[in-house]
Amino acid sequence: MPEANKSEDQKDLELLVAAALKGGEIALSYFGNDPENWTKEGDSPVCVADIEVDQYLAATLRGARPDYGWLSEETEDDLIRMKHETVFIVDPIDGTGAFLNGNDEWCLSLAVVKNGRPTVGVIFCPVREELFTATLGGGSYLNKQSITVSKRVSVHGAYVAGPVSFLEKEGVKREEIRFSPYLRSLAYRFALVACGKLDAGLARARARDWDLAAADLIINEAGGQLVDLSGSTLHYNKTKTNHPGLVASSAKLFTRLQGISVEG
Repeated sequence: MPEANKSEDQKDLELLVAAALKGGEIALSYFGNDPENWTKEGDSPVCVADIEVDQYLAATLRGARPDYGWLSEETEDDLIRMKHETVFIVDPIDGTGAFLNGNDEWCLSLAVVKNGRPTVGVIFCPVREELFTATLGGGSYLNKQSITVSKRVSVHGAYVAGPVSFLEKEGVKREEIRFSPYLRSLAYRFALVACGKLDAGLARARARDWDLAAADLIINEAGGQLVDLSGSTLHYNKTKTNHPGLVASSAKLFTRLQGISVEG
């Protein structure tokens, strides 16, 4: 398609994909090589790879779109971003703990958000060579193949991921739910919901914009939803970037999951 005929979202998607792929190369150069790491505020791990990828993404994306705002886990927040209608929201390495432990589910999460909602989303898991993409109204894809959420509507036997405790409710026993092995990357956990490998994903009340914005769009364009426990849509680029407990699933399965409490 000629450049002049591409939509702004398509141009942004191509920009994010190229940046994610290069950022993944940078991260892989440190993966398994015991990179320097430390603990930041909130007792969360961070390493030199996080910082280098973040610096690359900031230079590349902000250089290409100087009129967009910027919000990243590894960049000191500047509320001037809220004056921008459009903002990049990124996590250079989501799942740094997995990255440092040699696990393969860490990923890069990049989104374009306009007026509080994502319009372009990219999640790239370099070790697994999985690239999830979505544009608003354009569907969701895994390695350029269209994806949809699970069609399961019953909690019984549902395959669920999340560092949470389920409580018995209305005859649904926790042993009747299949739990995925723990996935340290929240963005990747939700991406697996988008492609139907998980029936649902859950998150405690501490997820941040950069964990969620790309996954939110990818799930929605795959026919599902990422919402809080009341069913409310999430909004981004606000003063506070944290969110309450969350559920990613199909709308029908969500109504069944609502009755099960999420602790913590």
